[in-house]
Amino acid sequence: MARRTKEEAEATRERILDAAEQEFQQRGVSGTSLEDIARAAGVTRGAIYWHFRDKAALFEAMMDRVVLPLETEMLRAGDPAVADPLAQVRLATMGALRAAVEDEQARRVLEIALHKVEYVDEMQGVRERRIACLVDRIGHLASIFERAQAAGQIRLALPAAAAASGLHALVDGLLQNWMLDPGSFDLVVSGEALLDAYFRGLQTPA
Repeated sequence: MARRTKEEAEATRERILDAAEQEFQQRGVSGTSLEDIARAAGVTRGAIYWHFRDKAALFEAMMDRVVLPLETEMLRAGDPAVADPLAQVRLATMGALRAAVEDEQARRVLEIALHKVEYVDEMQGVRERRIACLVDRIGHLASIFERAQAAGQIRLALPAAAAASGLHALVDGLLQNWMLDPGSFDLVVSGEALLDAYFRGLQTPA
């Protein structure tokens, strides 16, 4: 009985997160109330509060379902056991771009994160967390570039932190613009070409 109750609770949590995705995409995060989500999920507001402290916590859990799996591959690039960290960064980055195109849930959540959220009121804490995650991500990339340089894979023409910030800006800009008008360019084809050009551009001419 306890196991069934736990499974039922997990199923309810997932239903709430699914409803949040749909409502946030349609109404925007600020324009969506917990009552809207409860109605869409077929639960009470009390059921939402049982699983999530507030709308910000619900938003973060919704993001984590999609973002954490994508970031796992990037984290692997920092593992000393990975012989070619740059190839792993490329693999992880292309995986994220493909997910945006091919995975309906990933595309929906990325659209919400990039175009449907205002970091005001109760979402201020989410903004601070995103900034902290961004700092960590760029620091992680910088350490990977430093490893690649020490191994002779690249010869950086600028500080590793600047190179990492540039790569993040490139990928973020691609996603931002493609989400506005998916028909305007091929995200995977353009992303791959630009990513390879960026890596080539990091090298100091011999």
